[in-house]
Amino acid sequence: MNISETDWTDVWIEKMKSHINQENLLGCPEMWYSYDSALRFWNMAHENGGERINNTLKGLPLEPSYSVLDVGAGPGALAIPVASKVNRLTAVEPASGMCEVFREKILESGTDNIELVQKRWEDLNVMRELSGPYDLVFASFSLEVPDIKKAIEKMNMASLKWVYLYWFAGKNSWEEASKDLWPVLHGMEYCPVPKCDVIYNILYGMGIYPNIATYEFRHINRFSSLDEAVINFSPQYGVKTPEQKEILKNYLAGRVKDCGDTITLTGASTRVKMWWEVGK
Repeated sequence: MNISETDWTDVWIEKMKSHINQENLLGCPEMWYSYDSALRFWNMAHENGGERINNTLKGLPLEPSYSVLDVGAGPGALAIPVASKVNRLTAVEPASGMCEVFREKILESGTDNIELVQKRWEDLNVMRELSGPYDLVFASFSLEVPDIKKAIEKMNMASLKWVYLYWFAGKNSWEEASKDLWPVLHGMEYCPVPKCDVIYNILYGMGIYPNIATYEFRHINRFSSLDEAVINFSPQYGVKTPEQKEILKNYLAGRVKDCGDTITLTGASTRVKMWWEVGK
């Protein structure tokens, strides 16, 4: 392959197609239809004092006058604290479970400047369905889209000033688990999502030369029992039959830490923040 002639948009599309279309995989937002899964996601985001949330907030150029768009907002773990620092925020999130938790947390927080749009980013009309343009558009680990170039073009269209993307570099712990489990559970190799190198090359081809920061992140999943952990991870690993559940249970049993009344499963990943000023 001549690297200079590579169409990186096609690379993303093909890699994402292989990932999304592999048998027994529940993608986003299907994985987050469940209220319980979405609530667990919210709780995990607030482990260790909400380290990821706090670090993300510190790294965003938030001004009291700003309007902000959060693409793939999940249960609002970032959107709600961001909204407290700006004039208004629009959150786009397709998954019903995530939206249900998000609406509950908006009420609990007393926040009154958030608009929640329940729709896939790739299906949304920026000009007709959003109250933009926005000073800042960001997407935090929500880039599991069929065509990343089109997704970025829409973010640029929606933004007056800044676009921030957060994604993965290299391997992460849940993909390592998937690579271990997929052949045993489904008799085939696991196809991971494309990583930040593909995004960078697409941006470069668009004439966008982003700032880049790379960092390590550790996260904790906490459960009341091993059976609860199995229920939580079964959709992620395409587990349906009793035999598959037993395989997953044995796999997790060797990796969880007993903390008395709870068990925990830790994971790690290398992450990347890319950002640029629109039109620069």
